[in-house]
Amino acid sequence: MEIFKEKVKNLPLTSGVYLFKGSDGRIIYVGKAVSLRRRVESYFRGRQSIKTSILVEYIQDIDIIPTHSEAEALLLEASLIKEHQPKYNIELKDGKTYPYIQITKEEFPLVSVVRLNTRKNKDIKADFYGPYVNPTLIREALGVIRKIFHFRTCEPFADKACLYYHMGLCEAPCIKNISKQEYACNVRHIRLILEGKKDDLYKDLQREMEDLARGKNFEAAAKVRDQIRAIGALYSGTKDVNCFKEAEQLQRAFSLEHTPARIECFDISNIMGHQAVGSMVSFLNGKPEKNNYRRFKIKTVEGIDDFRMIAEIVHRRYSRLKNEGLAYPDLIMVDGGKGQLAAAWESLKKLGVKIPIISLAKREEEVFVPAKRNPVVLAKDSLGLQLLQRVRDEAHRFAITYHRKLRSKDVFEKVEHTSCVM
Repeated sequence: MEIFKEKVKNLPLTSGVYLFKGSDGRIIYVGKAVSLRRRVESYFRGRQSIKTSILVEYIQDIDIIPTHSEAEALLLEASLIKEHQPKYNIELKDGKTYPYIQITKEEFPLVSVVRLNTRKNKDIKADFYGPYVNPTLIREALGVIRKIFHFRTCEPFADKACLYYHMGLCEAPCIKNISKQEYACNVRHIRLILEGKKDDLYKDLQREMEDLARGKNFEAAAKVRDQIRAIGALYSGTKDVNCFKEAEQLQRAFSLEHTPARIECFDISNIMGHQAVGSMVSFLNGKPEKNNYRRFKIKTVEGIDDFRMIAEIVHRRYSRLKNEGLAYPDLIMVDGGKGQLAAAWESLKKLGVKIPIISLAKREEEVFVPAKRNPVVLAKDSLGLQLLQRVRDEAHRFAITYHRKLRSKDVFEKVEHTSCVM
């Protein structure tokens, strides 16, 4: 439909949930996507099934909720379908083939994946979350959740500790190893995840951690802190808490206000000033965010001057984000030493943009910070330095790849021109 072309074109390429609305403003369909733009575009091009064609006819507006991972999108999709009961999510509402997560109404609830059409589940007293369209992904997500908030899966209730207790996935309520209140707290947090109430969950855990720290129960506070990190890993799709430890190390090392979730890094590639190009790569939660990579042909600098080249591409990047009102990264890094850092920092100051910025020098792997004479030296085996090295190396690779592509194109055009002259 023509009226949606421009809106769809501006949708992000990130994962998330899309909501189609009817003429009365009500949600008529909820779906999840690995790439919101590509998925929503697919509804408005090519031949469609009869059911999809009917749905498209009734769409009057589109909303989206971006997420950091497909797993988060899956959880959010199910909670929104349960809340709004959209007319065209009939296949999901029937629940005849799609799995649910059940939490039984017992003293120590059982948490498991079930299908509601089985006779076995008909008389069980439980709350059900779902349905979920991707059985593999929801089992994977529940596996990550279980590593954070332990729960029982034995049915019937066991009378002795099983293998899952020794694997650290269950607190063994069967041998009274956890109180009813503590177990209920775990289940409450699981419910918040399944209901898509991420902010409420974070607030709950932050408050709990602070209360424990004030009471000098530092071991328990550290456990809650690790739960917060692991939830971040679930929502980011990493399944690994190392990225949050890396970010925390960088926050402490550079006295940052926030842990740097998104880092953007710049590099220059040229041969004696010829065919000079710049690259910018973006990492989110320790992983390359390739849809946010950018390439630059140097426009204002002649000859060999890496400092002015860095200044140019930094200015072009953040003047655009500023003019378009887009989000800034949490940390900027440039490949190089004090000179490259000073040039990039000057560009930010001219724009009136305040973003933490550092540079990483290759030879000694020293990190430079504005207004500090001496570099910040991170331990060679520190996770924070390893993250910076990964980001810097990727920026270097991306710049060289672009430079080689332009050189090859230049050589080809010269050969073609020579052939024409002959």
